[in-house]
Amino acid sequence: MADEYVADEGDYTVEGTSDTAHLYEGKTISSAPPSRRKAAGRLKSSTEIPKDAIPDVHVPTVIEAFFGGPIVNTTKFLPPDRMVASLQMGSAGVLLILSMLTFMVTPVSGTAWFALSNMLGMKTLGGVLHLLIILSGLIGGLYGIFQRDQRALLASYALLILVTLRFAGSKVDFGIDFLPEGEIYQKMLLLLYAVFLVMYMELTSGIIRFSMLDTSIRTGEVYVMQVTNITSRYHKSLLITPVIAASVAALTLLINLIIPAFVGIFDDVSALRLRESVELTSVYGVALGTVMVFTVIAAMFAVNLPLRIQQMREKNV
Repeated sequence: MADEYVADEGDYTVEGTSDTAHLYEGKTISSAPPSRRKAAGRLKSSTEIPKDAIPDVHVPTVIEAFFGGPIVNTTKFLPPDRMVASLQMGSAGVLLILSMLTFMVTPVSGTAWFALSNMLGMKTLGGVLHLLIILSGLIGGLYGIFQRDQRALLASYALLILVTLRFAGSKVDFGIDFLPEGEIYQKMLLLLYAVFLVMYMELTSGIIRFSMLDTSIRTGEVYVMQVTNITSRYHKSLLITPVIAASVAALTLLINLIIPAFVGIFDDVSALRLRESVELTSVYGVALGTVMVFTVIAAMFAVNLPLRIQQMREKNV
């Protein structure tokens, strides 16, 4: 029978009817899709930024910024290239001269170990400790230079600066008696010490930076175009750095000569009194020179001098 279908045990189907019709009883059926505008209105809007969308920002410390990266226990570098090897030889030479100047310009008197030796009644102990600190800075620096160990370099910096700290001293005094006693010669010797200290720190930091760059390039981690341009700019900066260091050191050390010369333009009597003044050659004069140095540096940043110099160098390239 084409028009009828007989089902087993109560199942039946009549032509024109559907077995799902009861699902739509009492409901309005629309063929149009749901309104997106109404759905959007029912959603809750939130301006909160997801936590996983915020990147972790690591602000480098002074030491990390100095070396161009974090201080790690073991840093694996490839064998040094010609640039790094030349920096190592230059750093070693500067370190040897710096150690000699440190021994010449830093006396034992006025140091903490000198006071300790006097308390113990062993006067030679202060001199031995003084020489031991200088030799430790020298050996640690040489090890850090040729092994490219950042921790040894930091220890060398700290020792060579620590040995110059004097807690009791009212005049310029050197570690060797046969050095010239003229004020100008003494200040020039101190100026040389300051310049070589800055150059030692600059060259050794350059060793670590260029070792990182060379290792990254040769292992394929990064691709750097015009490496020779980077090295040429670094060589130019090595010529500028001692000039800046010498200018800052001269402004600090020669403050007792700079101020009387400036005052002498207006009043010769006041200038003579300032030349004979003891305060300008004491710790007050050094503090005044330091204030003037910071004033000059603040004025440079106020006129945005670093950016202007960079723009001038980019135009010349």
